[in-house]
Amino acid sequence: MTTAAESEITPARLTVLAGPTAVGKGTVAAYIREHCPQVCLSVSATTRRPRPGEIDGVHYYFVDDAEFDRMIAQHELLEYATVHNSYRYGTPEAPVRRALAEGRPVLLEIDLQGARQVRRNAPDARLVFLSPPSWDELVRRLVGRGTETAEEQRRRLETAKVELDARSEFDDEVVNDSVARAANEVVHLMGIHPQKETR
Repeated sequence: MTTAAESEITPARLTVLAGPTAVGKGTVAAYIREHCPQVCLSVSATTRRPRPGEIDGVHYYFVDDAEFDRMIAQHELLEYATVHNSYRYGTPEAPVRRALAEGRPVLLEIDLQGARQVRRNAPDARLVFLSPPSWDELVRRLVGRGTETAEEQRRRLETAKVELDARSEFDDEVVNDSVARAANEVVHLMGIHPQKETR
């Protein structure tokens, strides 16, 4: 695995952004969505409840277990997993395939299990691991978010240890010590460069 600065950059049509809980994957992805409209940011389906401010169809597709089961049975998901021994997440395949067919770069913001599935199913995808500046900072972010019970926090931190141990499975690692800097590194790894102004 290399850092963004060390990596030789070739345009990646499909890029996976994964990392431990509370590392800021969603925040970095939202920054990319706002500042790089040419990137197609995949919207995942999940069985968890929306957090404050999350909008169905924008941040996630919020579905119940029956709908998630139907999506699996109909082979509508590129990848899916049960995360933190609790909720299920998956990437609807049709929008990803459509964007790739249009020649647009696609970013998947997913968990470790999903990243492994994408690696098997799309070996040309670039896998980027988003890591925290430190373990203590990761704990602070999770607790400070205030959206999980103490038991959920404990479970997520246990999962985070496993996820951090898997960082060597990724092509690149980006440390999220600044959202803008981390997002710019991810975009750079995708082979996207700001368009130069013409006169």
